[in-house]
Amino acid sequence: MAVGFGEAGGVPPSYALITDTFAPGYRATALGIFNLGPPIGAAVGIAFGASIAAAFDWRDAFIVVGIIGIVTAIGLKFVISDPERGGTDITRDETAASPAPFMGTIRSFFANPLLVRASFGSGATQFVTYGLGNFAVLFLMREKGMTLEEVALWYALVVGFGMGLGMLFSGRMLDRWTRSSRTAFALAPAGSLALALPLYIGFVWAPTWQMALLFLTPVMFLNYFYLSASIALVQDEVRPNQRVLAGALLLLVMNFIGLGLGPTYVGAASDYFAAQGMENSLQIALYTLAPFFVIAILIFLSLAKRLKSEVRPVG
Repeated sequence: MAVGFGEAGGVPPSYALITDTFAPGYRATALGIFNLGPPIGAAVGIAFGASIAAAFDWRDAFIVVGIIGIVTAIGLKFVISDPERGGTDITRDETAASPAPFMGTIRSFFANPLLVRASFGSGATQFVTYGLGNFAVLFLMREKGMTLEEVALWYALVVGFGMGLGMLFSGRMLDRWTRSSRTAFALAPAGSLALALPLYIGFVWAPTWQMALLFLTPVMFLNYFYLSASIALVQDEVRPNQRVLAGALLLLVMNFIGLGLGPTYVGAASDYFAAQGMENSLQIALYTLAPFFVIAILIFLSLAKRLKSEVRPVG
């Protein structure tokens, strides 16, 4: 819980800092680069964490990662400065410097159909990504035969390259596509999830861990198109003095659905199938995540339809 408090205080302001630093047409790329933090952190954490756990103890891995976080937090104060609020927007907002009302911002966020659809589409996607991510290592070791040392090398590479390239590519493409139509904020994640679904099923089905990782790499690439798209859309849609709270509300919805319910669902489903005498209970539980791809796709298609009916310039 304490880690969660600390993490929650850092990400929404970062979204606003990036949006106020980069002009429209470059924001999704910048957000994509910022979002490289999770895949790089996950890859390094898996590689070194698994290595430390194998050589010493799993508790030592958490201590080492925690020390790195503390050092980084202290250094942040000396390298980051605040840009002008709304300084890069096409249309300047005279109220940018004044604080936005807390409850008023919350009400306007959940009254905006674009923001609600983006939040719930992202939440449905994260239901899959967190449900998979929290059990992928266990699944690969228990049902595909990977060792901890193989996880430290090969799975870490899949996470780092798959997610990382997905973040960079999606951000750059979104900046290009949204210059002509804002519907790309929704169609890009909908299309990428549609491509990822059969590959995800292949990952769960694969008889060997090597084949499973071949399927998983493009899934990691495609599953994260939604992130830069939803963040950029939310930051673009609200006023400059609402960007931090709007980013926090987006994360609240996404993480409540995805991080809060996704892993819980997969764990409960696996326990249920195991109680029915099924030896491959975790595999079956991961299969049941497939319909949530469809739910996310439908929500993003609904968002695209709404965006198409609300034409205005980006930024």
